[in-house]
Formats: sequence, C-alpha cells, structure tokens
Amino acid sequence: MSTTSTTVNVSGMTCGHCASSVSEELESLAGVETVDVELNAGGISTVTITSSQELSPSEIGEAVAEAGYLVVANDA
Repeated sequence: MSTTSTTVNVSGMTCGHCASSVSEELESLAGVETVDVELNAGGISTVTITSSQELSPSEIGEAVAEAGYLVVANDA
C-alpha cells in the first residue's frame, strides 16, 4: 500500500501543546497515519502528514483551524 506525504505551513503555534493539538486534529482525518510537526515558535511551523490517501487542502485547513491555527501559503 502506498502512502502520501503532504507538507503544510502553519502559523501561530508557539509550544509543544500547540503542536499536539494540531497533530490530534490531523490524526483524526481518514487515512492519516503519522503527523510530524517541526515547531518554529512564533513563526511558521512545518507540518508533514503521512496518509494512506490523498488529503484535500480544505480537509487539512479545517483540521488545523479546528485546533485554532492557520495554514499559510508555501511562499513565505
């Protein structure tokens, strides 16, 4: 079975608790296997999601928003 890796930039995370909130929301999406957060406190953090199926940007955005953060464009 192949897996898909999706990387998004998230703003607003400042601590480990923020990272775990985002991870928890993303892990609840169908097909998500692992969530790896590279925390950049006060800046733009990188979140890599490994899943068994393609995730839509809106699904990811909604999950991150549910945790109280914002997905930002990759051009920063």
